Amino acid sequence: MISISDPAQAHFSELLSNQPENTAIRVFVVNPGTPNAECGVSYCPPEALEESDKKFEYNGFSAVVDEQSIPYLEEAEIDYVTDKMGSQLTLKAPNAKMRKVSDDAPLVDRVDYFIQSEINPKLASHGGQVTLMEITDDGIAVLQFGGGCNGCSMVDVTLKEGIEKEMLEIFAGELNGVKDMTEHQAGDHSYY
Repeated sequence: MISISDPAQAHFSELLSNQPENTAIRVFVVNPGTPNAECGVSYCPPEALEESDKKFEYNGFSAVVDEQSIPYLEEAEIDYVTDKMGSQLTLKAPNAKMRKVSDDAPLVDRVDYFIQSEINPKLASHGGQVTLMEITDDGIAVLQFGGGCNGCSMVDVTLKEGIEKEMLEIFAGELNGVKDMTEHQAGDHSYY
């Protein structure tokens, strides 16, 4: 479920060696399944364990996850990276903001999941996001841009060269195109 790299496991083992016996780490998601989802890691002393927690064994320590966070931590990765700027623990949880959908889910659910997990994190760096409004009978995904994307002079390039290209590759044979329904109004909110 949660992939913890060898350097991260060594880091957790070292940290836990200074904690009371049988202390584990707790991996959790606050506001799971929402755009405001945040992932975290904390110490979990034995008295803080809940009956519904799921326990995972690693090299020299245990990790626990609360029942509500489990589906949102599917495919999560924890790493401990050292570079010239120092060391940093990273936690990537691609399903924290939206529960992963199965490969046989309806097209609209799979497209929405792709937008939320792959497209919107890229647009967020410019203060923007995109929402799937519908998929037409002829296979056109109709999108609404928001935030810094609304009124941005680069929105057509983002739509055609970025989003559409990716989506037609991922959903080949199911989607035929992508259309923007946003009434773009340039202003201070626009990134460019």
